Amino acid sequence: MTLVLLVRHGLTAGTGSVLTGRTPGIGLDDRGRDQAAALAARLAGVALDAIVSSPLQRCRETAATIAAVRDGHPVAVTEDARFAEVAYGDWTGKPIKRLVKEPLWRVVQAHPSAVRFPGPDGESLPGVQARAVAAIRDWNARLGPKAAYVVCSHGDVIKSILADSLGMHLDMFQRIQVDPCSVSVIRYTPLRPFVIRMNDTGAGVPGPAAESAAGQAGTANGQAAGRSGVSDGDAVIGGGAGG
Repeated sequence: MTLVLLVRHGLTAGTGSVLTGRTPGIGLDDRGRDQAAALAARLAGVALDAIVSSPLQRCRETAATIAAVRDGHPVAVTEDARFAEVAYGDWTGKPIKRLVKEPLWRVVQAHPSAVRFPGPDGESLPGVQARAVAAIRDWNARLGPKAAYVVCSHGDVIKSILADSLGMHLDMFQRIQVDPCSVSVIRYTPLRPFVIRMNDTGAGVPGPAAESAAGQAGTANGQAAGRSGVSDGDAVIGGGAGG
């Protein structure tokens, strides 16, 4: 029974306000580094067989922080491009408050299985799910049924993996929230995956005030959505604006 710990990277300066996508050179800010350090401490006693990361800087920094605190279980970070952020094409680097005015935005929220992001480099969301789930299956086979490993990736990528494990159609994946430096855990068996933890940040159950504060940090009902007139029920891409 292979255990997969899906970790979203920590906060960056643009999380919640800009669709960062695959823009190079975007690292963690002070908040993100603190989040990564706290998460590394939580996982320090977990014996890991591998730490796999998206090649983007914010994930590599998060994964490196986890790798540096291993309590006698050293493990190197391996990059896998199949866990990279969605290729948002012409949307990359654009402010969220501008993108919510695009007709495609509503399709992303309500019918993501139909979405291909604009421009020659734009990726489809079904394509994202296919490559991410295939990567998980490959790593499961490589590491074996007794392994436990971390995958450090991005909001939409993790949401697509969780949706697959839950047996949900991709059109439902915007109902899943994946916060910065959260951990989601899936146990893969020969019969089916079992989702045993989702969006665990180590905090208690938030009240309305905490939800509001989290939103300002760029989570699903984040500051970009609030400023742009999107209702509280609308998810922001990536469970945190394309992180």
